[in-house]
Amino acid sequence: MERMVAIYRVRSDAASIEARARAIALEQSVELPPEAIFSEAVLRDVAGEVQAIGELGPGLFEVRIGLAAATAGCDAGQLLNMLFGNTSLQDDVTLWDAEFPEAMAANFGGPNYGISGLRKICGAGNRALTCAAVKPQGLPPAELGALAGRLAAGGIDFIKDDHGLADQGYSRFAERVRACAGAVCHASDDTGLLTSYVPNISGDLNLAAAQIGLAMEEGIEAVMAEPMILGLSNFNRLVRDFPGMAFFAHPAMGGAARIAPPLLLGKLFRMFGADATIFPNYGGRFSYSPETCKAIADEARRPWQPLKRTMPCPAGGMPLERVPGILDFYGPETMLLIGGSLLAAGDRLTAEAVALQARVVRHFEGAGNA
Repeated sequence: MERMVAIYRVRSDAASIEARARAIALEQSVELPPEAIFSEAVLRDVAGEVQAIGELGPGLFEVRIGLAAATAGCDAGQLLNMLFGNTSLQDDVTLWDAEFPEAMAANFGGPNYGISGLRKICGAGNRALTCAAVKPQGLPPAELGALAGRLAAGGIDFIKDDHGLADQGYSRFAERVRACAGAVCHASDDTGLLTSYVPNISGDLNLAAAQIGLAMEEGIEAVMAEPMILGLSNFNRLVRDFPGMAFFAHPAMGGAARIAPPLLLGKLFRMFGADATIFPNYGGRFSYSPETCKAIADEARRPWQPLKRTMPCPAGGMPLERVPGILDFYGPETMLLIGGSLLAAGDRLTAEAVALQARVVRHFEGAGNA
């Protein structure tokens, strides 16, 4: 039976690590000791197998465990369950990485649009893309729409909802989408630029699907979701059910389990269908290191047949003066998400958006920009 490989970081002493690794292998597969299993087929094909143990430093080990790929059942939530379900309750273990058979990745499908598709939506060539957020929540739809229109007048490529915007009484989804989409469309007609509005979807699977349907009626080509809140299985189902829609994945609740961010936000979100993956940039209001951010970006956009590549989208407290350094760090295959630094401009919001867009375009001049 074909196997996937789960890679863990385990805190242990050297004398105990082999027994600890075997325990994890059984916990993440059959949840029984071998002597309680009377099926040779289960012992041979389904029980987890320790493939390698390596010492990374004093008291820290890397453990590679082969798990039967069939146990995931082509379901995103079940896949995470088999990789880390029970073991996530044991605080000496971190799920660090995972390797998957090509057929498994193909079954989940990956992004609908990928990096090249997002470029086509906004008419960009070989440069970084820009994104801004409509916030704060608490504003009525008309005011959120006005903000979206001012950002669109500045030529920002994508203007997304704040992830806290859902279907609250003070800002119903349908009203907000019509206000923001209309304002962005009007501004785009004036500028001649292809700015897109990206509403945040929420709720259960049926409500989220209905919201995507409403967005499509408004001519919207991309939506945002929080896969860890919506549910990985639901997120993957929506991506497959709406092949004409691009999906931005927001990392909310992504830090609630000990899963390495490059695996969760880079590899898994990509496999389950994220066209763009948003993550906290280094040096902002979160604690990710440059190495972690680079690893997320690398996982999102590395060649991985047959999946399209996902656009990395660093965010989280990025002042405008850092833009050149961030562009140098990530290169042209990235989307800058800048929210508060733009919105703080007040009456100069559109002018600051124009300046940001021009700065990004100039940074990659001569690199085949459209």
